[in-house]
Amino acid sequence: MKLIINDREYEVPDENPHRVLLWVLRDELGLVGTRFGCGAGICGACTIHVNGVATRACISPISALAGTRIRTVEGLSSPGPDGKPRLHPVQRAFLDVQVPQCGWCMSGQMMTAAALLEHNPSPTPEQVVEAMDRNYCRCGTYCRIKKAVLSAASQLAQEKEP
Repeated sequence: MKLIINDREYEVPDENPHRVLLWVLRDELGLVGTRFGCGAGICGACTIHVNGVATRACISPISALAGTRIRTVEGLSSPGPDGKPRLHPVQRAFLDVQVPQCGWCMSGQMMTAAALLEHNPSPTPEQVVEAMDRNYCRCGTYCRIKKAVLSAASQLAQEKEP
């Protein structure tokens, strides 16, 4: 079975199409940025994008993903003009605001935030809270997460200005 992950094609065995994407990413492809949290699609630590939509990798069978475009936290950054990785505004904002404490939920938080900003580049604080409310943070950095998402939205708006 062919999967397109971070704009790269991967061939994965399809002898068990009920395998979930999380374990294929981590155990078979070595893309370990996507975290295991609850295993039931509740906490959001495993959030990735499927065709631009925030999706829980721990409950997504690979059989449903053939032909889709999957993006993990490893694919959030892009090559800069010098060839070095250029962090996505969400990644920069999470670092600038010093959001992470333990860091376990951060890849899922950033992927949810990036999906929000792709669909709504100028969210209100209330819309940020609503979009992020299904991603749990055991350390309770919710105020900093909201601040970082709003900062990333501001960065994106500045990047689009001529």
